[in-house]
Amino acid sequence: MTTFDKVYEAVKLIPAGSVATYGQVAEAIGNKRLSRVVGYALHVNPEPGVIPCHRVVKRDGEVSGAFAFGGANRQVELLRAEGVTFADWSHVDMERHRVRALPMIL
Repeated sequence: MTTFDKVYEAVKLIPAGSVATYGQVAEAIGNKRLSRVVGYALHVNPEPGVIPCHRVVKRDGEVSGAFAFGGANRQVELLRAEGVTFADWSHVDMERHRVRALPMIL
């Protein structure tokens, strides 16, 4: 399994209505220093309807300005459709919606 495959498997485990940070996904695939690699993998998401990359946000809850499939506004729309609330126009309410941990993908 490639690193990108591990990223995709980890992201599939984020439940609807929740978000995880790039760092949480990196930690789940075994190396907390791979946050940027997680971003690269999500940017080339091969299955946008299956791999919910919109559920991954920056550590402060900010949505990605470079969301690969329609920009930050589209990411906000997708998250709101799942019931995610925001502290402001671009930051998820992390207290309510951040997953506490993702299982390890080895």
